Amino acid sequence: MIENLTSSRLCLITIAAQLDIRNGSQGAGSVYGSRTPALFYNTNDTTTASPGLKHPAKAVFLQHNYPRNSLLAAGVNKYSRSQVIAKRVLYKRKPTGAIAINAPAANKTVEVKGAKNGGSRVIAAAKAPRFYAAEDVALPKKNRKHAGVAKLRNTIVPGTVLILLAGRYRGKRVVFLKQLESGLLLVSGPFKVNGVPLKRVNQAYVIATSTKVELDATKIDAQLNDAYFARPKATKKAATEEAFFEGEKKKEPLAENKVALQKATDKVILEAVNKVEHLRQYLSAKFSLSKGQAPHALQF
Repeated sequence: MIENLTSSRLCLITIAAQLDIRNGSQGAGSVYGSRTPALFYNTNDTTTASPGLKHPAKAVFLQHNYPRNSLLAAGVNKYSRSQVIAKRVLYKRKPTGAIAINAPAANKTVEVKGAKNGGSRVIAAAKAPRFYAAEDVALPKKNRKHAGVAKLRNTIVPGTVLILLAGRYRGKRVVFLKQLESGLLLVSGPFKVNGVPLKRVNQAYVIATSTKVELDATKIDAQLNDAYFARPKATKKAATEEAFFEGEKKKEPLAENKVALQKATDKVILEAVNKVEHLRQYLSAKFSLSKGQAPHALQF
C-alpha cells in the first residue's frame, strides 16, 4: 500500500489499530482499545525516509479526541470499571503519594529589647481571636452560579407558530412575538382566534412548527416586557369573622390598559394571518395525536 504512493504533497492513510492490553503490545500511533488513527506522510520533510517511498517522508500519527468509554444509554457505559482499569493499564502505575506543600510557619521570632528579657521571643505568627462563638455557626457556601438568559432555539424566530405542551392552554397554537429579558417567550393566540391571551411560556414546553407568520416586529408595543406580567402586591388585612363568611372573593376585572394592549397586538397579528389562506383556521384548530401517530416521527 505504501509502495504505491505517488509523490503527492500530502498523503493520508487511515489505519485501523487495536491494542492487546494483556500481551502488552502497542503499535506506533495506536491508542487504547479499537481506534482509527490518521497517518500522514509529509513529502517535504527530508529528515527521515519512510521505507517503500520514492521521496523522503516523515510519518505523523494524529489521535482523534473522543471519549474512550462512551455511553450506550443514559447511565450505562460501554466498559465496566475493571475494563477501564485494564485498558488504561492503571494496575502498573505506582502510587506517588501526596505532594508536599510548604505550610506557612505557625510561629515567628521577634526581638525583645531589654537586657533581662532574653533578646528574642517566639510568638504565634497570627493572633488568635479574643472571642469565640458559644455555638458553631454554619457558614453559607459560596454560590458560583450566575443566572443568565436562556439561548433561543434556532427554530424559533418572531412569527413562528408554536404548539403549547403544558398549562391551561396545552394543545393550542400560538404565534411567537419575541424573547423577554427573563428568557421566556412572549406569545399570543391571538385571543380573538383561539382564546390564548398574551402570555409568557418556557421554550422547553413548546413545539416549533415550520409555519411562520410575516410579522412586523416594529409594531409590537415596547410595554410588553416582564414588568407587564408582574402581579400587584396584595395588601394584607386582619382576618375577621365577617370576612371568613363572605364566601368566594369577587373576581377583579382586567385592567383597561391591558385589554387595549391585547387588542392592539391581535390586530397586528391578524393583519398578517389574513393574508395567508386557511392560516386562521389552522391557528384555531387544536393539536392532537390520532391513533397510531408517533410524535417523534412527525414533521412539524
